[in-house]
Amino acid sequence: MKPHRQDDVATYASTVPKLWSETIEGHRRTVHEAILDTTWALVAEHGLLSVTMSQIAEATGIGRATLYKYFPDVEAILAAGHERHVTAHLERLGELRNQPGDARQRLAAVVEGYALIAYHRARHGTPELSALLHRGEHVTRAQQQLVDLFRDVLTEAADAGQLRDDVAPDELAHFCLHALSAAGSLPSQAAVHRLVDVTLAGLRVRAGVG
Repeated sequence: MKPHRQDDVATYASTVPKLWSETIEGHRRTVHEAILDTTWALVAEHGLLSVTMSQIAEATGIGRATLYKYFPDVEAILAAGHERHVTAHLERLGELRNQPGDARQRLAAVVEGYALIAYHRARHGTPELSALLHRGEHVTRAQQQLVDLFRDVLTEAADAGQLRDDVAPDELAHFCLHALSAAGSLPSQAAVHRLVDVTLAGLRVRAGVG
């Protein structure tokens, strides 16, 4: 038998633990995501107060003991799911903010993107679920990130001479967010687009991204 060389042993020791760690971490991420998806589906079907940790474990295909290693209760699972949704929305708005085009086009894209997010968000969940989720540090952080994102794209439009100059971009950012939140109560996407047009007109930016 060929003897192990010292460098062979060193290579084995340095690579196998890393591969094992990555495999375990990948499995944990998969289970974590499955728990979030399953819980949201159960709450949507049965209501917030009807879902238990036992139901979630069974529907996810894991043991209760395993579930409790990830989350202490249903509320914690829902909070994590909500944070995931918020992060995805911020990433999408960031993509719109950085897309090619001039400042007016990027501003219009961000305004429309946020209005559609507000519209679709209102069609998922219940008042009880909304009251539960729209609190906590991650919501506060996300709100500030939204203000910062809108302020930045508004400042860019102002610097390009494409925005009213009698109101500071920071104030306009708050105006936009409050105005566009009304999209959640509108009856159709056509109404949402009209709200976008009105908001952009208030900014003295012509609607549309073309």
